[in-house]
Amino acid sequence: MSYRILQETAVRYFLEVVRTGSVKDAAVKLNVAPSAVSRQVARLEGELNTLLFDRRARGLVPNAAGELLAAYAKRTQQDIERVTGEIQALRGLRAGRVRVASVAGLAHEFLPSLAAGFRGAHEGIRFDLDVCPQGDIARRIRDGEADIGVTLAGLPEPNIEVELRHPAPVLAIMAPDHPLAGQRQISLSQVTAYPLALAPADSSLRQLLDTSCSRQGLRYQTVFSSNYLDSLVSFAAAGAGVITFYGELSVRSRLLAGTIAAIPLRDREMNERYIEIQTLAKRNLPEAARAFVEQLTHAITSVSRRA
Repeated sequence: MSYRILQETAVRYFLEVVRTGSVKDAAVKLNVAPSAVSRQVARLEGELNTLLFDRRARGLVPNAAGELLAAYAKRTQQDIERVTGEIQALRGLRAGRVRVASVAGLAHEFLPSLAAGFRGAHEGIRFDLDVCPQGDIARRIRDGEADIGVTLAGLPEPNIEVELRHPAPVLAIMAPDHPLAGQRQISLSQVTAYPLALAPADSSLRQLLDTSCSRQGLRYQTVFSSNYLDSLVSFAAAGAGVITFYGELSVRSRLLAGTIAAIPLRDREMNERYIEIQTLAKRNLPEAARAFVEQLTHAITSVSRRA
């Protein structure tokens, strides 16, 4: 066997098939023909004298040999990125790439603004922001698709380092002239007297609301529903007594502009929400990514101190 093949295009194509579970989907990601992906995987299997995938109902799944090769390929990819970052660090953060995976609520305003500010000090840094469901973020970090995850806290994830876990309570969002807008703190029993704009039932915000309302025997009226959270804020800001729910980091600029009011809630469940910064455990991040983690940490904790 020629060990050079483990450093070639074949491994890159193989790793994309592992990630997508499909030759066709891998080809789309790589912008090549499916036949090219199939040839490279077959070449790898021929050189290694073993099959690397099992065919299952959900697609191609790496077998034991495939899992070993995938783990090697991911470690190699991360080592290359780390060394590249260290070399770039010698140039004073004048070049580099930071890959962030985030839930949607933090990707609309908070993260782009923070990345722009970071680039103001380090113009050579490039950012890739991938918006994905909360359940996908840890996997993307483990698979080497993201350096940093910004998400809401859930169950502990294997091989994931939590760089920061910080309270991110849910706020009641409404127009500045809403009857409740002048209150320092309100309860869901007050909120549910007004029409609500809500995310779908499977969203984390909606689940917190439903849990708290169920515990208290509260009923509410939904007049506007959307899976695009910023449309909920815009609808509530338009008035008519409507209230929605969001975290402060996601609506900071609207608060500062005075176009909405955001009132803390007394209810226990609405305050049991945390934001996490995640990275791969035992990985030395590239210098640019490590510096951005520090800036993220400062930005998240300083918003709470100002509030």
